[in-house]
Amino acid sequence: MGYQKYLSDLWKDHDKIKDLIRPRLIEWRRSNSVTRVENPTRPDKAHKLGYKSKQGYIVVRSRVRRGGHTRPRSHSGRKSKNLRRKLVLGMNYQWIAEQRANKKYPNCEIINSYFLAKDGKYYFYEIILIDRELGMKYPEIKNLAMQRGRVYRGLTHAGRKSRGLRYSGKGHEKMRPSKRANRFRRKS
Repeated sequence: MGYQKYLSDLWKDHDKIKDLIRPRLIEWRRSNSVTRVENPTRPDKAHKLGYKSKQGYIVVRSRVRRGGHTRPRSHSGRKSKNLRRKLVLGMNYQWIAEQRANKKYPNCEIINSYFLAKDGKYYFYEIILIDRELGMKYPEIKNLAMQRGRVYRGLTHAGRKSRGLRYSGKGHEKMRPSKRANRFRRKS
């Protein structure tokens, strides 16, 4: 068994991880919401998802506030559609974290991301990015580096999961090309 197998087994044991992560959470809360990290906190997971310690690969830690999304309250007039306080985004927290990371690093493309930790207030994710120009040099990642704005179009793993594209075939006919397109097609 290699060291990555031991690391992945360690992350499965929640009691051991709590002791390791708790002091770091205090530091992470005080830092910026999107922070560049020298090395991934979970190297086993990062390598599984495409990270390599080469020039051009960047790891970013992003935090997202937990809890439901609420609409800004309308103060004048009766606007019946705006009275609903809950805002249904149709996006999971991981996808939101990826978008925020890509907004801070616009010259990079998102390869993948993974869950890191959570506390009472935030979810923490680590996001793997590739510099577009340097990514063109690596043949194994060239096609990802060429796709501009993958995260905004929902083409990352978290985005595809949130769009319902993880599965295909029987029972998932209404998911492709999209839920919205299927609704419009059925109306006409």
